[in-house]
Amino acid sequence: MIALHYIEEGAPFPPVDTALDEPNGLLAFGGDLSPARLFSAYSQGIFPWFSDDEPLLWWSPDPRAIIELDNFVASKSLKKLARKQTYTVTLNYAFDRVIEACSSTPRKNPNTGELNSETWITDDMIGAYRQLNGLGLAHSVEVWDGETLVGGLYGVGIGKVYCGESMFHRESNTSKLAMMALVEHMKSHDMAFIDCQLPTDHLASLGANVLSRENFIEKLENNNHTLTEDGRLSEDYLNRWKPRVITP
Repeated sequence: MIALHYIEEGAPFPPVDTALDEPNGLLAFGGDLSPARLFSAYSQGIFPWFSDDEPLLWWSPDPRAIIELDNFVASKSLKKLARKQTYTVTLNYAFDRVIEACSSTPRKNPNTGELNSETWITDDMIGAYRQLNGLGLAHSVEVWDGETLVGGLYGVGIGKVYCGESMFHRESNTSKLAMMALVEHMKSHDMAFIDCQLPTDHLASLGANVLSRENFIEKLENNNHTLTEDGRLSEDYLNRWKPRVITP
């Protein structure tokens, strides 16, 4: 029988080193998806991940995957696409549309190769991250063909770290173009790295490297300068995420 920590309303998360080995990183269940809870989670290297038929589950796996900005790998085809300037890439122009697109995009089962329309981005999750976006803590990148949204990604900003959540594409390479533009934007604002949560072959092809949870938490803490002493978002943080056109 699995002994899993239950989070009562208002209670803190348990230490991340108490997370289960199997399933890897399952830390606790319960709590809520309030902005304060989500901000606390991401600030500690924890994220929610659950389906409609499951309780609210919290994870902090070991190892973790991150993309160091200088290590991002752009394929020849991606670089060619960026040079052609076929698409316009924006930051925080259409968060709601991006998260809706991510939630409705069929995903390929890594074991069978079959497309599956089931999603972990539930209505509750969509509502929670929309709230975070409204508070200036969740951010999207959009790729446009004229006025048509053809790709993008969204995630949470913690200090100088971007915690990626999901991406989608409707044209070839447009989700990667969004990632490439995000990397260049983060470089220009002296940011640190992208948290990719779990290692995958796809992320490895983009330059993600794997590190222990302990090392990940240390890097996160060293770059977690989000709030001022009175609990407001810092001016530096706000400036990084102002809506704008960004160029990969």
